[in-house]
Amino acid sequence: MPSPANDLAADRDRWVLWLPPAFGTGAAAYFLLPAEPPLWVGPSGVGAALALTALAWRAAPAFVALLLGLLAVAGGFTAGQVRSELVAAPVLPQQIGPVTVTGEVRLVEDKGGSLRVTLAPTSVERLSPARVPATVRLTLRGDGPEPKPGQMLRLRAVLMPPPAPSAPGAFDFPRHAWFQRLGAVGYTVAPAEVLPGPPAGGFAVAVETLRDTVTRRIRAAVGGIEGEIAAALVTGARAAIPEATLEAWRDSGLAHLLSISGLHMTLAAGLVFVGVRTVLAAIPAVALRWDVKKATAAVALAAAAFYVVLSGAAVPSQRAFVMTAIVLLAVLADRTAISLRTLAWAAMVVLLTQPEALMGPSFQMSFAAVTALVAGYELVAPRLSAWRGRGCCRWLRTAGVYVAGGVASTVLASVATAPFAAYHFNTVASYSLAANLAVMPVVSVAVMPAAIVGLLLMPLGLEGLPFMVMGYGLAAVNAVAETVASWPGSAWPVPVLPPWGLAAVTLGGLWLCLWRRPWRLAGLVVAGVAMSSAWWSPGPDIMVNDEGTVMAVRGPGGGLILSPGRSDGFARDLWQERFGAPDPIPWPRSGASTGPAVPFTLDSPPHLACDGMGCIYKARGLSVALVNRPDALPEDCWAADVLVATVPVGRWCDQALAVIDRWDLKDRGAHAIWLGPRPRVETVAETMGDRPWSPFHRWRQRQAEGEGGP
Repeated sequence: MPSPANDLAADRDRWVLWLPPAFGTGAAAYFLLPAEPPLWVGPSGVGAALALTALAWRAAPAFVALLLGLLAVAGGFTAGQVRSELVAAPVLPQQIGPVTVTGEVRLVEDKGGSLRVTLAPTSVERLSPARVPATVRLTLRGDGPEPKPGQMLRLRAVLMPPPAPSAPGAFDFPRHAWFQRLGAVGYTVAPAEVLPGPPAGGFAVAVETLRDTVTRRIRAAVGGIEGEIAAALVTGARAAIPEATLEAWRDSGLAHLLSISGLHMTLAAGLVFVGVRTVLAAIPAVALRWDVKKATAAVALAAAAFYVVLSGAAVPSQRAFVMTAIVLLAVLADRTAISLRTLAWAAMVVLLTQPEALMGPSFQMSFAAVTALVAGYELVAPRLSAWRGRGCCRWLRTAGVYVAGGVASTVLASVATAPFAAYHFNTVASYSLAANLAVMPVVSVAVMPAAIVGLLLMPLGLEGLPFMVMGYGLAAVNAVAETVASWPGSAWPVPVLPPWGLAAVTLGGLWLCLWRRPWRLAGLVVAGVAMSSAWWSPGPDIMVNDEGTVMAVRGPGGGLILSPGRSDGFARDLWQERFGAPDPIPWPRSGASTGPAVPFTLDSPPHLACDGMGCIYKARGLSVALVNRPDALPEDCWAADVLVATVPVGRWCDQALAVIDRWDLKDRGAHAIWLGPRPRVETVAETMGDRPWSPFHRWRQRQAEGEGGP
């Protein structure tokens, strides 16, 4: 009878595939730490793991493999530390302005009616040179000349730090901004002034100028919403796509088409590969003397490199290029082009150079999809090839294999990415399979080929016809997106998946895909159980934003009841996505309540009543006072089990189980509260940790240093 040890030995050639997951585990451990570790921790771990591996090199292969895995974990941790140190740059500690900002334009984005520029500032009023951020991102207001990359601007702007998440565990934009060296965001209060002098030169400016030119010509040739989508597919300029269109593409499961990633890079390189090889093979003098396949791979590699530069070299397109380049280099080296080893090399390159990408949905979803597709291909390809080659009607069998492959690929990719979509976006596109099956032939046969032909003809001014064809194709894709998004239940809301649940889902998926032995099926069980963890615990009973201007409580129907007003609309939308749609019951006005008062017991439905001084919320056997005036504190402190106040509380309310006041919100950010015998409170500051990118870390540093200004 086979034993686990024999199964492990039989899959010995797959052990190396676990090095990227081990490396990623180390990087994730660094990013999830509650406090920044000393810089020596990672290198010390690498040194210790190297020493142990060297000492045990002649030991059992499985033991050596385990030590190499520990070395990879230490390497991932170190990569995260080193990367964080390399990108370190000043971050604005608090809002300032209006102030005068002078800097070089790095990027101009059309937001559909407004412009957003990324500047490399040379000076910022009221900031010493040592505290000027490396880059700032500003929305331009008022009429004025449209800036160009490389120009120097002088403008009056309000600057603020990258905003903290609006809920504990939500997307950590300050961490994302830290690794982009983005130290401030804001908006102008007057038209920008373009300073005299020629624009700065250099490769980066030339690239941005080229991207801007191509984007404008695509929009002019295609027009309308389709023109904005076409620009997004070619140059990555998606900022001007209307929000309604983005929402339709998200709800239909087609949003991945708007982010230049593996699909686009594969289609672009593949179409160039096929086209060039067809042309060269048709020339006898070339086909008989040269290795056409290798020459074509070199041309396709150059085309992929140009595409990644033209698209803005965002993280998803960089990752896609790495994978495409490894495949094409494998062709040049007479190696197997598509395999899990190729994917492992691509993952290692990305994790070594950009370990922070591991924490984002793009990395997770793209590698999950490709891993599932390659593993599925390895499993069924030999059987399909044998079936296709047997018997009569080979052309019909080939067509059947193509259709079946398209369906299977869409199913595998959708299933593999669903847990990550649920974790990051709290929704799963219910009809993603149908939408993707409908549009992929259009994208593959019309949209991307027309885009390539249009780019080739653009220097001659003949891009109009191919881009018109591209526009027709995108109109069809957009119609499918809007139709599917309008179907009932197209966007299925999913409760918040805990981080450990996502980690377990990932482990289960890798276990299923990377092994060949029957024990791989255990990964399905692990992933299924882990995915169900989203339903194990309810969402918070109370939410408060960092300024105390927005509150939400859990209503009788299980949804959130949001406080009235329009302040902090981003937080309102985020809470609804993460913790449930609002109840039909509106927030009660002064002197009203959410329903008739009932005798208050542990099992009573949630009840909310308000007056001019605040509200009383009763749920799970506890009474919560939501206070917005100081004169309400004496009575509410005596009567409430939990106090949430938008004013300072001081030393009152010692008998309350939990007290949150204005200073807590300022020092710790948005709060989430779970009621019970021992109320549980989570804050944004706790989930972000005491890390260099955390605004709360910088705030505490400034308080300790006694600094009052920027």
